[in-house]
Amino acid sequence: MASRSLRDIFARKSVEQMHDEHEHGELKKSLGAINLVLLGIGCIIGTGIFVLTGRAAAQFAGPAIVVSFIITGTLCALVALSYAELASAIPVSGSAYSYSYASLGEIAAWIMGVLLVLEYGLAASTVAVGWSGYVASFLHDLGLDIPIPLRGAWGTPVTDFVSGEVVGMGVVNLPAVIAIIAVTGLLVLGVSESAFVNNIVVAI
Repeated sequence: MASRSLRDIFARKSVEQMHDEHEHGELKKSLGAINLVLLGIGCIIGTGIFVLTGRAAAQFAGPAIVVSFIITGTLCALVALSYAELASAIPVSGSAYSYSYASLGEIAAWIMGVLLVLEYGLAASTVAVGWSGYVASFLHDLGLDIPIPLRGAWGTPVTDFVSGEVVGMGVVNLPAVIAIIAVTGLLVLGVSESAFVNNIVVAI
């Protein structure tokens, strides 16, 4: 009984079985090549890429930051080629979850699924907080100040836009919450609508 349970958690799905399940599944392909390219660019261009790059070059790395970009670009190219090969071999929904299921088994796929949820949750919260800072700064330039308790999470210090000094403590990061709710609503509407908005944001 124990050996059977052990076999079950390491059970793998064949590529043919995944193809068959995908053909009879509810998820349909709705993104084209342009949408996928712009989606990738949108993932790469985060809220702080333009600011942090300049700060790292000016205060820490100097010209050596070019070497960092070359190394990172090479690694990203290798990862992209790996994903392209996996996607062509197993062209079904599920990304790393499906690839893990086919190669390592159910338990590895389950772990990968949990890790993906944690990764996307952390990434979404980080981007929302960065976006919140930009929005608060932009509104400040227009003469509209968000109250200090609504500019940071509970117990986090809120700094002044000009001096950088701590001016109070946050209670809830309202712009970040609104951003997450808006993006969640957009994803609920559908993949095509999300891709359309993403294309506009990437173009901007």
